[in-house]
Amino acid sequence: MGYYQERDRSITNYQMFELGNTGLSFRGPQPHTLAQGDYFTCLGAAQTFGCFGDRPYPNLLANWLKLPVLNLGYGGAGPSFFLHNSALIDYINRGKFAIVQVMSGRSESNSLFDTGGLEYIRRRSDGEQLGSEPAYQELLTTCDRDFVNQIIAETRQNWVSSYQLLLSKIKVPKILLWFSEREPDYQLTYNNIYCLFGKFPHLINAQAIAQIIPFANDYIQCVSTRGMPQLLINRLTGYPTTLNLAYQRPDLGDKTSFYNDYYFSPEMQRDAATLLKSACQQYLY
Repeated sequence: MGYYQERDRSITNYQMFELGNTGLSFRGPQPHTLAQGDYFTCLGAAQTFGCFGDRPYPNLLANWLKLPVLNLGYGGAGPSFFLHNSALIDYINRGKFAIVQVMSGRSESNSLFDTGGLEYIRRRSDGEQLGSEPAYQELLTTCDRDFVNQIIAETRQNWVSSYQLLLSKIKVPKILLWFSEREPDYQLTYNNIYCLFGKFPHLINAQAIAQIIPFANDYIQCVSTRGMPQLLINRLTGYPTTLNLAYQRPDLGDKTSFYNDYYFSPEMQRDAATLLKSACQQYLY
């Protein structure tokens, strides 16, 4: 079923399906064809998956372009997730073109943490698995600022290298998408973990983006907060409902609320699709 479907079943049906022999489940609807050049792909994290919405930007574009989409949005994914799962790159390269979301830096490995390309990480020193928030919070609490800066710089450079490699492996036209509530340029501070990470995509700044843009055919920047926070509506009753955004994640605490204040709203999804449409159209023929 998948984590998001289990957590969000009262809100929406993601029509999850297992993709070929990858062993991975993705959001549907499953494309009716995956023949060479008969679909396009969108790869990214939860923002591409489209939590709490019936029509994320990949689905909107598929409808507008009259072309099936393979939505490869995967919760917590960073660029190295797709490098670790090379079968996904084969699917991407069989499509007509690809939209590549700018993903979080906290899903990238460094000398302290092995992420496997996802947000839930393994601490190298003792093998303990934990979320990126408590892992980096401990780093902030126990280490001096110079060491924290060193780890952040290392993580960003690894992220850049992973993106450059991923984009070089994608042979079809690729549109790099910055999709966020903030501009790329931000200044990290050390007050707490949220100031360190910044808004999604965590840890990533304009300097990091500038190093990967040349590896894409197009770059689209969507900065929006429309519809946030999003009131959660039970799809069966039509009434507001609560949901714990940290479902089965005790490391994140209890985040039960009537509102989604993290995943991007349906209005934001439409904003992204609107900005992407013309860039996609040039690759249809």
